[in-house]
Amino acid sequence: MTQLDHGKFSKMTTTFHTLLALDVFVLFFSGYSLMFNDELWWMVGLMGGAQGVSAVHRIAGGGLLALIVFWMLMMVTTDTGRGNFREILPSKGDFDAFIQDVQFLLGNADERHANARQFAGGTADEIPLLTYIGKGVVFIFAIELTLLTISGILIWSKTGVMDLFATKTAAAAFVTFHGLLGVIMLMGVMFHIFEHGFHPALYPVEVKAFIPKSMIPEDHDDDTEGTGIERLELSPSWNMASTVVGAMTVIGIVSVLLGSLFDEGYPVPREIAIGGGPTDILLTVGINMGVFVLLLGLVLQMYGNLLRVRWQKRLEQEASEPTAAADGGHVESDD
Repeated sequence: MTQLDHGKFSKMTTTFHTLLALDVFVLFFSGYSLMFNDELWWMVGLMGGAQGVSAVHRIAGGGLLALIVFWMLMMVTTDTGRGNFREILPSKGDFDAFIQDVQFLLGNADERHANARQFAGGTADEIPLLTYIGKGVVFIFAIELTLLTISGILIWSKTGVMDLFATKTAAAAFVTFHGLLGVIMLMGVMFHIFEHGFHPALYPVEVKAFIPKSMIPEDHDDDTEGTGIERLELSPSWNMASTVVGAMTVIGIVSVLLGSLFDEGYPVPREIAIGGGPTDILLTVGINMGVFVLLLGLVLQMYGNLLRVRWQKRLEQEASEPTAAADGGHVESDD
């Protein structure tokens, strides 16, 4: 066991992370099927056509709203929630680490801040649970999800938005704003999948996001200094897998950005057909690559939960086994 095996989050946080991720994946699949219906025609068909994909997107949107309300209530009413909120607040150390890392990038500092050394010799006792990078990711995702939820509610009925704001232009503006936020968040989620799924020390998935710290022992049997990353062996398939998925992530993001410039995306046309010409074919391939990365993220999400179940069964099995006696026999054999 190494320092990298330390538990990171509570059971409530890991459970919420799983539910939120699954709901957001469904929102992406349905939302991008609406926006890029000609490039993702096959996904629109899988969801039951234009009406079916709209229904799936709205149901998943209702699920996201329920999860946000639940999390806010937990933050206010439980000790664990209040503790998580305190840990996520920026501190002076976060600002110091950020400034030093910026100076390092500019060549004005000899090394990065100690908080950035989780995978380069820093121990779990020396490095905070969440660095300024992790806190930044949480805040960015929280702001994006909040704005997406508000704009999604407003455009739930376009005629309602037009009545509320008196113009069709206002309704179109909210739809565009909602789609633009979705594109920005899509880029973040794709990088998130690549970062946590294909890091050489964590490949193929970072189990700390799925196994709560209550199920992972915090003590170690040896006196080895550092995180123990030097004792990990690189998986033979990592190089190829990270190269392929990294390329697909970049191509997918660029294609989604280009596609969003050309595709109006809403409403879904009555007849869905793939576009013609070499440019459209390249966009179709690129956007589908991006969606494949999301599908891969969904698979990794399910794999992480499978590891949690297997780990839990192993702990239960070890707990039920009889304790070995000092002479090598079992305690029960003395009776």
